[in-house]
Amino acid sequence: MNTDTLQDMRAGFSSEALGSQAVFRVALHALSHPGRPMTMPIEAECPELGHRAAAVLLLALLDADCTLWLSPTLAGSPTAAWLRFHTGCRRVDSVGQADFVWVAEGDAVPDLATLAPGSDADPQGSATLVMDVPAFEGGEHLRLSGPGIQSTQKLEVRGLPAGFVAQWAANHAAFPRGVDVYLATHTEVCGLPRTACINAESAMEA
Repeated sequence: MNTDTLQDMRAGFSSEALGSQAVFRVALHALSHPGRPMTMPIEAECPELGHRAAAVLLLALLDADCTLWLSPTLAGSPTAAWLRFHTGCRRVDSVGQADFVWVAEGDAVPDLATLAPGSDADPQGSATLVMDVPAFEGGEHLRLSGPGIQSTQKLEVRGLPAGFVAQWAANHAAFPRGVDVYLATHTEVCGLPRTACINAESAMEA
């Protein structure tokens, strides 16, 4: 990282302790209530590329022991340097070696089966996928059930990759192994833990 890059580096959280704690609370709440979009507190100077809710989520979750894979739009951008500078995370070229995977809107999303699934003995060794999406409206209608959901939870999301529901079925069936996912707009995040069962439904059913 050269001097010019450091001079142009955007700040992280305005208060590192308070900012990261606030984001971490939302992150936990999102996974505890699958399929429910939640407003993300954004108290940081986020890079231009990548959705801001995803940026602060990773700013709070990453540290020097974490490995990170970025999709092509993000990999060659100041966003990569911003996360490396503020968190100390290590970039990897293979998606299967990453603890965290961030995919920008419009980039191809790796198949869930190619991400680290953890093991039966160490399910927490699995990857977390953070996926930028345009909006939680005007898109595919999903119905979620499982832990953290009283009956069913409906979610409408635009920008999911083709075949996502089928990939998720295999991911869910591998429990306790499997990938957890955060969907992120610029202002909201939605958690999809591996424990959730996800089915597609038609707009008329929704």
